[in-house]
Amino acid sequence: SSRIPGGLHKFMRRDAPIITDSGGFQVFSLAEPDSDEDGAELKQKRARRKKDDAEQPQHGKLVSVNERGVVFKSYRDGLPIELTPESSVAAQKRLGADIIIPLDELPPYHVTRERLEASVQLSHRWMARSLRAHLSDVRGQAMYAVVHGGVDRELRTRSASYLSSLPFDGMAVGGSLGKDRAEMVEMLGWLMPLLPRDRPNHLLGIADPESCAAVVPLGVDTMDSCNPTRVARHGSLLTTAGVVRIGATRYKDDHGPLDPDCPSVDCTRAYLHHLFKQSEPLALTLASLHNIYYMNHMMRDMRERIMRDEL
Repeated sequence: SSRIPGGLHKFMRRDAPIITDSGGFQVFSLAEPDSDEDGAELKQKRARRKKDDAEQPQHGKLVSVNERGVVFKSYRDGLPIELTPESSVAAQKRLGADIIIPLDELPPYHVTRERLEASVQLSHRWMARSLRAHLSDVRGQAMYAVVHGGVDRELRTRSASYLSSLPFDGMAVGGSLGKDRAEMVEMLGWLMPLLPRDRPNHLLGIADPESCAAVVPLGVDTMDSCNPTRVARHGSLLTTAGVVRIGATRYKDDHGPLDPDCPSVDCTRAYLHHLFKQSEPLALTLASLHNIYYMNHMMRDMRERIMRDEL
């Protein structure tokens, strides 16, 4: 529920900026793949269902997409829920985030150009409606536009131009970003110079260490991703010396810190190894906290390098 008295800052006791998304990514992740040949994509939205599950009653399923918005079935009880540009903005107003994102459509990587162009145009209309709803009740929040167009240069350019003409507070880069990191970096190389230099920008859904190192020099200001905590839950620790697979036997008697060159969770590698081997829930929490520490350490270093004109 978005009904949180006092908003997210009070709920989380966070005295720092918070960004919320429209819910569009989560809703469109409920869609079934167009075909078995959809292929790889950098931002995978959901795993395919097994054939054995095809006949089972499905909660959490996308029902329809139209000009008004989207309808999906709740993953909790299967009841239909409508999400529109206006209702998404209203929910984010109640949450009280500092930066909010308008509703957009997210077609998969492998679609025809005609389908992609229609999706970009629909997203533009939804974002214009979102902006009108936001401007009618700003509440000190900023709204970022979301530039779409997949890896199609003409459509991305057109999207950047149109959205830059509207009074959004910042620009986000979203939608399908390519089949892999190399294609994303190539796309950002020519897209980032097209965004307004007087407004901040944000890369949606991509923030693993390798991608951060690749996109910051291109001019990306901020990023978000579940990657650091997701890989942590599978026992992968991000460190200044590379990824540590903490479940490996070599760490059974390693009483050193998780990363000697990065302030982190105060426990040994041996202890965290033990927690993972015993399937203790605490292992997931400590590993996730460590990776968040590491990402903040890495981004702090990048900011300092920018200030020294080294990046």
